[in-house]
Amino acid sequence: MPRIHFQQQLVALKDKLLAMAALSQQALHLSVEAYITSDMGLCDHVIEIEAGINAAETSVDEMAYDLLAKEQPMAIDLRFILSVIKINGDLERIGDQATNIAQRAQILNDLPKISLPVDISEMGEKVGIMIRRAIQSLLEADAKLAESVLAMDDEIDQMNRAVQSELVEVMQRQPAVSSQALNAIIVSRNLERAADHATNIAEDVIFWVRGSDVRHKFSLAEAD
Repeated sequence: MPRIHFQQQLVALKDKLLAMAALSQQALHLSVEAYITSDMGLCDHVIEIEAGINAAETSVDEMAYDLLAKEQPMAIDLRFILSVIKINGDLERIGDQATNIAQRAQILNDLPKISLPVDISEMGEKVGIMIRRAIQSLLEADAKLAESVLAMDDEIDQMNRAVQSELVEVMQRQPAVSSQALNAIIVSRNLERAADHATNIAEDVIFWVRGSDVRHKFSLAEAD
């Protein structure tokens, strides 16, 4: 009977984390939309969502640490709870990145609207796909799907570098639009960081499901 209760608690913990993940995913999507459309109402909504994400982070952490202390889980259950704690932090940071993007949109609302030679919308869509896949891999305990998230991270890194390179040139050629270009660089950087957090989540799913730590393997591959 105690074992059944423990498994029910694990399911409840996973449900809490998935609800928080939905908020983080929504916040990032809306922040990019706010940046593209200059919709200040969306900016306010993102900031409201972040408050919910922060509250959810506390709740998930408390439940996870309580299970660790009271149940002393072993093997895959222990890996699951440890992964939840780490994923929880990454989801909260995705919410932070979304808020940063929304704040950039608010700043840009007071500046003249210009067209820049970068596609923030496409970058945001690809990062959104990474987050959705990472969350789905958690939901389905699918390590192969999690691996597909890791494979996308390099593309986002390249897109971020291309944005920075292109917009530095824009600022040199057109100093009058430096503020708009600099804000776009910051938005790109926030999206790149959100992609890093999606990658972290995917790595933690792999650790939970397979018991293998892939972080250093990918670091060594990048070094080569």
